[in-house]
Order: sequence, then C-alpha cells, then structure tokens
Amino acid sequence: MSQRQPSCRALSLSLLMALGVGFSGVAQAQSGPNYPVTAQQKSTAQQVAQAGVALSELAPNAPDSYTVKRGDTLWGISGIFLKTPWRWPELWGMNLQQIRNPHLIFPGQVLYLDKSNGRARLRLGQPVGGGGTVKLSPQVREGSVDDAISSVPVHLLEPFFNEAVIFETSEELLRAPRIVATQEGRVMLSRGETAYVRGELNGRREWRLFREPKPLRDPVSREVLGYEAQYVGVMNLVREGAEGTGANGEPLIIPSTFSVSALRQEAAAGDRLAPLAPRDFDNVVPRAPGKDVAGQVVSIYGDGLTAGQNHIVALNRGAQDGLERGHVLALWRDGRIAQDRVSGDNATMKLPDERHGLLFVFRVFDRMSYALILNVQEPVKPGDRFTQP
Repeated sequence: MSQRQPSCRALSLSLLMALGVGFSGVAQAQSGPNYPVTAQQKSTAQQVAQAGVALSELAPNAPDSYTVKRGDTLWGISGIFLKTPWRWPELWGMNLQQIRNPHLIFPGQVLYLDKSNGRARLRLGQPVGGGGTVKLSPQVREGSVDDAISSVPVHLLEPFFNEAVIFETSEELLRAPRIVATQEGRVMLSRGETAYVRGELNGRREWRLFREPKPLRDPVSREVLGYEAQYVGVMNLVREGAEGTGANGEPLIIPSTFSVSALRQEAAAGDRLAPLAPRDFDNVVPRAPGKDVAGQVVSIYGDGLTAGQNHIVALNRGAQDGLERGHVLALWRDGRIAQDRVSGDNATMKLPDERHGLLFVFRVFDRMSYALILNVQEPVKPGDRFTQP
C-alpha cells in the first residue's frame, strides 16, 4: 500500500530506538535469533499500537524521516527521535505488523514519523518516487543477522570482554588453572614461548592470563562482591596434560603445554588462567528496569580514579537485585554541603542531589554488574549513586 509521507514522522519512534528496538522485515524475523520479549513488553506494545505515543515524547528536533546507516547505534538513533530512548516497547508496539523482531534494525531501512491527532506512530518503508510518496509495507530482509546495528558502540565494550577477568567467589579464584613452569626455566615469558599449566581445562583452548586479583567491595557494607584481576595476556592450549609413572613406579603429573599468543606484560610462573568471556553484548535492548533499583558505583575499570563518558564502572547491584543486561540507569551527583552566607544565620545546608548521566548495564553477575557510561556531565567516582532513569 502507498501513502503520502505526511508531515508525519515515522511513528512511535518515540521509543524507537529505545534502543534496541530493532525493526526487521518478515523474513529476517523468521530466520534471525529469537530474542525474548516479556509479557509486559508485549502488553505495552499492543496498547501503544492502538493509541500511538504522545507528541511530547518526541525530541524537539526529531526529523520527518531517517535512513539507517552503517556505524549507527540504536542509542544514537533513539537520541535523534526521543527524549527517553530506552522506552523501546512503546516504539515497537506502534507497528506490530512490520516490526516482528524488536531487537534488530538494519542499514538502509528508512524510519518515518507519522504524526496525527496529537499522537505519533512508527512507519517503516522506502521512498517510491517524488512528491513525498512512500511505500509502507512489510519488507523482506535477507542477509546475515550480523548486519544488524548494535545497541551501543560495540568497540567500547570489546576490550573489556577480551581483557577483564572477574571472579565472583574466592573459591572460584583458587580453582583457576595456573602456570607452574616455564620454557627452559625462564623467569619471564614472551609471546610465542611455552608455559606449563596445572588445573582443570574442560576442553577449552583459549585462555586469558591474570595476576594480582583485587576484591571489589560494596561502598557501604564493605562486603566483597567479586574479584577483579590484572590482565596479562592470552595463551592457547597446545597439548593437554596427563598422569604418568616415574622410573621407580611413583606417580608423575604431566602438566598441560600452552603457547603464549598475546601479552600486555610479561607472563611468569604463578600467573593464573581464566576462560575467554563470550562475546554476548550485541543487540542487547536498552530499557529501564522493571522495578525500583538504587545502588552505588564500586570501582572504575582500569587505572583511573574517576571516569567519564565511554568508561566502564562496576556496580554494587546484580541479578539478585533485578538488574539485567540492557538496563539503563541514571547517575546522580550528591549535593555538596554549603553555608548560607546570605540570610545572616550562616546555616549549614545540603544542596539537592542532581542527576548528571546515564549508565548502560552490559554484564551482570549475582551481586554486581558492569556498566558503560553513556553520557555524563562531571567525573564519576566510586561511591556515586545510581537509580532508575
């Protein structure tokens, strides 16, 4: 069916991107991964599909249309159309027939914002000629799911998943395999050299090396929430160890043989191994938590004392507190203590707390999580608060 591109803009984009809201065609939705959509999200989508979104939810300068480009992210697109980009279920619901998979959106797709009767609705289609004519119909999408744009800039998270070594308990840390000997008795190992390892490998071939794990403590209770270790490099299994017998019949342990494939610093006997983390941060749908949540920043990942935009922080809330991958959280700056030098009584005051940034949770453990700072006005430091957005 054909329609004029009204002064309308593409629909409930108002949550469009909401980050994650991917708009994919029918064929792609059938062949792509089946990302979970909660009953609450479906209910919201169905309601909005009928009513649309209030125009007040749109960004002041939201365009009439936007063509998705390579390099775009859902968060970036959402900021073009919406004031609150994580409200993706409302956006998706605006067009249930065309948006079968709310988690995927592809370069080349055109998003139109249709505004009528004081509401906004999403339209997905392609221009078919001059005069503002637009064809709005379900589109068959062919190609790999890998073509879909990501929720946030993936290159910002890649180093973390490659290098961060996290243990939730001290027992897990103690069980980690370790280097017990080096090539020709060398004190330090370089790239390409051989190391000998004892410990359970469970068939894994690629491992990260680490040393000097530090406890991550809750800023209030001081309870240890996990252990974050210093990254050394990567090793590959060459030959798995076994048990043998010595000349006198006594049992011998034959350690596993590894080759050092990459190093941030020289490796040594005593360094421990951790499995490479799965690359599971693509197409995570940013959204607000389903219930109230509040906590504090535990630490800054890396060597910095404070963090800014695109840095990673550890949080003192995790799965047991209801946090999930994709949750968006608000950062707060504590109001400072000041003296009233105007009224004459020199009273002590605490200025109001101010919201000054957003976090995107991308990795969740039982009692802690890691989040990317999406934007922030002032440096973030351990102890800073976060809440629902």
